[in-house]
Amino acid sequence: MRERIEEPPIPEEITARDLHPSARNELKTLSKENADQTARHLAMAAQLIDEEPERAHAHALAASRRAGRIPVVRSTLAITAYGIGDFALALRELRTYRRLSGKDDMIALIVDSERGVGRPDRALEEGRAVDRAALEPEVRVALAIAMSGARLDRGETELALGELEIPELDPDRAFEWSPALFSARAAVLEDLGRTDEAAFWTERADVAASALGLDGQFDEMIVEDGLIEDFDEDYDDYDDEDSEPGDAEDAQDAQASESDEAVESADAPEADTATIPDDASADVPEDGTDRESESESEA
Repeated sequence: MRERIEEPPIPEEITARDLHPSARNELKTLSKENADQTARHLAMAAQLIDEEPERAHAHALAASRRAGRIPVVRSTLAITAYGIGDFALALRELRTYRRLSGKDDMIALIVDSERGVGRPDRALEEGRAVDRAALEPEVRVALAIAMSGARLDRGETELALGELEIPELDPDRAFEWSPALFSARAAVLEDLGRTDEAAFWTERADVAASALGLDGQFDEMIVEDGLIEDFDEDYDDYDDEDSEPGDAEDAQDAQASESDEAVESADAPEADTATIPDDASADVPEDGTDRESESESEA
């Protein structure tokens, strides 16, 4: 008889409804009692991951013991393992998640975890193996940043810069992924000694971060000298259809349902039209304009 492992306590105020509906939907193959308790552990993991990753990991482990065949459970365990620096466990769980769900939406974390275990060559192979055109923009951006990091691990600074030259690298538009992408580019340019260009992209990252921190709903924002203009239209140029998730049978129940999101969906910040001080925007350096991507990133 397997020894029962004590689960970490959950505050009474945390309920299954604190987990994103799409994640709760995956738990429908479980009994109601098990589904509710698993959902509460996942909700706790999501709440704790940034400030207390060890506690978040304990809740993810508890959820995995209850529902190890559910994709969102395995992805949550992977994220918390990555958060505590256990990259080998993160890789194992990420591969299991991909097999169960049929999705590549966590490919950037796979690449970074390969880097974490000291295998930048394998990281690049993993990144090249996916169809980037089929990825959502935020996933494609995260992958580009991870691939750039793997190039830096190999001492290939110019190629690291090339990995970041993707269609989403637009200094005049601010999306949720823009500050990280702009900052990554600035860091590589600094390593290359191109300080003027690095300063430009650092400034663009600051402007984008400031815009995203304002109140109001937005899908896309145009960032011009002294002005942020709010747009409600979708990012149509790269709005690919989701890849179909694979079906996975639960060990004790029926088929697992579709997986829409991994841990939780962070609502996009909101912003009205706002003015940025005149000195917050800089001219693009003469040699700092975007170039055609020399990397293997595809739109």
